[in-house]
Amino acid sequence: MSSVSFRPLLAALAVSAALLAAPVLRAESPVAAPLHHKHPSDHPYPGGTLRVHVDMTRAPERIFDVRETIPVAKAGDFTLYYPKWIPGEHAPTGPINNIAGLIIKANGKQLHWRRDLADMYTLHLKVPEGAKALDLSFQFLSPGDGGLFGAGPSTSNELADIEFNQVAFYPAGYYSRQVMIQPTVELPTGWKFASALRVDHRSGNEVAFKPVSFNNFVDSPLIAGKYFTRVDLAPGAKVPVHLNIVGDTADSVKISKKQIDDHRNLVTQILALFGSHHYDHYNFLLTLSDHVDHFGLEHHQSSDDRLPSNYLTSKAMYLRVATLMPHEWVHSWNGKFRRPYDLWTPNFNMVKRDDLLWVYEGLTDYWAGVLTTRSGLWTTQQYHDSIAGIAAAMAHRTGRTWRSLQDTADAAPLTYAGASGWSNWRRRTDFYPEGQLLWLDVDTKIRELSHGRKSLDNFAHLFYGMDNGSYVTRTYTYQDVLDTLNKVQPYDWNTFLRKRLDYTGDQLPETGLARGGWKLVYTDQPSGLEKATAAVSHGVNLAYSAGFSVSSSGHVYDVQWNGPAYKAGLVPGMTVVAVDGKDFDTDALKHAVTAAKSDKAPIKLLVKNIDQYRTIAIDYHGGLRYAHLQRIKGTPDRLDKILKARK
Repeated sequence: MSSVSFRPLLAALAVSAALLAAPVLRAESPVAAPLHHKHPSDHPYPGGTLRVHVDMTRAPERIFDVRETIPVAKAGDFTLYYPKWIPGEHAPTGPINNIAGLIIKANGKQLHWRRDLADMYTLHLKVPEGAKALDLSFQFLSPGDGGLFGAGPSTSNELADIEFNQVAFYPAGYYSRQVMIQPTVELPTGWKFASALRVDHRSGNEVAFKPVSFNNFVDSPLIAGKYFTRVDLAPGAKVPVHLNIVGDTADSVKISKKQIDDHRNLVTQILALFGSHHYDHYNFLLTLSDHVDHFGLEHHQSSDDRLPSNYLTSKAMYLRVATLMPHEWVHSWNGKFRRPYDLWTPNFNMVKRDDLLWVYEGLTDYWAGVLTTRSGLWTTQQYHDSIAGIAAAMAHRTGRTWRSLQDTADAAPLTYAGASGWSNWRRRTDFYPEGQLLWLDVDTKIRELSHGRKSLDNFAHLFYGMDNGSYVTRTYTYQDVLDTLNKVQPYDWNTFLRKRLDYTGDQLPETGLARGGWKLVYTDQPSGLEKATAAVSHGVNLAYSAGFSVSSSGHVYDVQWNGPAYKAGLVPGMTVVAVDGKDFDTDALKHAVTAAKSDKAPIKLLVKNIDQYRTIAIDYHGGLRYAHLQRIKGTPDRLDKILKARK
């Protein structure tokens, strides 16, 4: 799932017993694999190859039974890590609370272990004399509700999704890329699977994969299920790309020819954009279920994409979430191959810093929308609808008066798991949507300055196009971003970016839409994408009119700070029971907002707050307002040039 970094080195971690028990690991250089200045801990783990066996046969009961063998080279104090900072999640979210039944043995005898008091992800123990290995057994209890990403629901009766960071410990004191592990999984009878991991051999329901570094192990999730479809998205190509789908029903995994063709076009367009690839094969791992968490998580040679069961069968759903897989695939270049220096660490238990998430996520989100359109997953009009909605939402971000875009990136470990209410005032992860506007601003500025000869596509080639075929991470700093922009088009990019990233005030600082030849307007009719969003979310968004959004059941999702509904006393979490004296439904609410345009009487809502009822009166008379784009006459249409498919 970052940033502007001015720090030349990773800041020191707080000293804890965990770090005293093993060498402190620091990144030594802005290049992730400096062979001529190796850290003392950047050498192969001397114990040998770890082995882990994950029994998935109880996946429908949300239980994974795990056996792990960790070879040891000598007796004495030993420290184990459970992965804490999971790449792409941008926070210390490793689901260690779901580990239970942990028994560690050596020479057949159970060992005492103790958790570090300063770091709950670290275990200390003593290896007895003569022991050659530690034998671990435990369960990963896959959650049934709650949690984010890998800490959320990941199984159903018919399928399972494993992020391998969930089911393994690893030795402290070594770069995790220098720790080798061989994974084996046992599948329920009849289930098929997909992963970026290479199969070594198979016996019945047991699949053994080839040994990989612990880095690649964590970076290679697996999906499995009874209902499975595999589609070749790059027929005949030397570097294969496959779409693997598991679902709860046979119908949910059926994909149409048009959908296949659009995703094959995506392959063409993404390779044209970057001019390189950084994997030897790529697998979309698409889980379609109403019983798992819905999100996307990037990996270098695959992506873990989890969507509702009707993704392929509902036009509204397919339209609304069309950018998910393009977004996660862009991360193979932007986030996995090229990674902010502060987000590269020698292992999964060092603090990562998210200050460049406006590049890592914001630029990825920008390209996701562009590629979705270039490939035909969206029409140009649907992109217009999307960027209009984003521009409207960001223009109404009341929290910009106190919180900069940069701070939303800096504070990402707090905001991903933060409460959803008052999102316009809190701002939360605005580096995604406003990041799109920021990079549209950059793209159109390059095109303006170069008179159409250069664009952000040239930046993509320069910044990500080196080392074709390699997936050894190359890190970058804020200065590297500036230097590459200046190679594409000389300009004072530092001032340009800082004016937008550090701005606080009541205006939207990005002007890329206008420079692209379009402006944001509002009408009383929703766009096609807005209709799809309402159909998927089962609610209505009145943020730009009465100042709140509400579900079809009356639950108030959000209220615009200092907006009409706020001033009337409405707050997130309340339930709207009635509108103007009649039972609530979304159509009645929209009718009331429309009627108030020609009536001086306020819109009256009967609301429930916990166990108390009261009537609030919203003094708003502007009618319904939905976001659209409108051409600015007499200006170059740079926006639609951006959206044209590459040849």
